[in-house]
Amino acid sequence: MLVDGEPRLACITLAASMQGRRIETIESLATQGRLSALQRAFHERLGTQCGFCTPGMIMAAEALLRREPRPTEAQIREALSGNLCRCTGYVKIIESVLAAAEARR
Repeated sequence: MLVDGEPRLACITLAASMQGRRIETIESLATQGRLSALQRAFHERLGTQCGFCTPGMIMAAEALLRREPRPTEAQIREALSGNLCRCTGYVKIIESVLAAAEARR
């Protein structure tokens, strides 16, 4: 999830400590039932495999793209470093983020 625009692990965040903060989840990225450019890129570029890590990857990538619209591969890897994927080897995930950055231009 994003808390005030910054990635945060939802599983270790106490809800009571979030009062007055802006909380965004993967569901908030879609608008009127339409996937965001980032969600669409993960779908089209096969960045999603089993789906377990996908929300965290997408939210971390969203935070990155908001502060760095044209990230390098190294910047993407750094931004996603707190999320683990056991399925893809990260290649498709990184390609998805790069495609979303391109689509936002």
